[in-house]
Amino acid sequence: MRKLQVDILGLSTSPHTNGAYALILYELEGKLKLPIIIGGFEAQAIALKLENIKPPRPFTHDLFKNIADAFHLHVNEIIIDELHNETFYAKVICEVNGEVHEIDARPSDAIAIAVRFNAPLFVTEEIMNEAGIKEEQKEETEAAMEPEGVSTGLLTLDAQLDELQSDLNDAISNENYEEAARLRDEISRLKRSS
Repeated sequence: MRKLQVDILGLSTSPHTNGAYALILYELEGKLKLPIIIGGFEAQAIALKLENIKPPRPFTHDLFKNIADAFHLHVNEIIIDELHNETFYAKVICEVNGEVHEIDARPSDAIAIAVRFNAPLFVTEEIMNEAGIKEEQKEETEAAMEPEGVSTGLLTLDAQLDELQSDLNDAISNENYEEAARLRDEISRLKRSS
């Protein structure tokens, strides 16, 4: 399992998400971005730490950091290592008294913890290849929009995929990462069904 180091590009919201946010991770040594839909509370916990804003009372993730510090628990890294039914899974790799433990976590909680410990973030290469999105060159996008894939009034699978990829590129260009995540998932579903 090859790990790719990522960092947080930002958080994005949309009026259609009922309080959900897209957390955007990007490869440090690559061109892929990974949007993960997270809840408002987790988005706030991540954003506050990134902006170095201290709440008057500790949030849950701050409480975890305080307890971990009291018991000399160190968070070594966070890894997003599974994707099932469009749900991401993560592990918090921590160490106490020289003993390393892998703790199952939601990616949003794991990342909220990671920013408090300054722990590196990783995504497996397999997850990034499956769910990562890449902004294509403008010429490729325009070529994908040409009507060559149209057959008897219905779009062929290749044409549908090209159209969805074009929409995905537009969503990324417009920083609409929630829509980009939805389109990425639709492309994955079509590829699996073919």
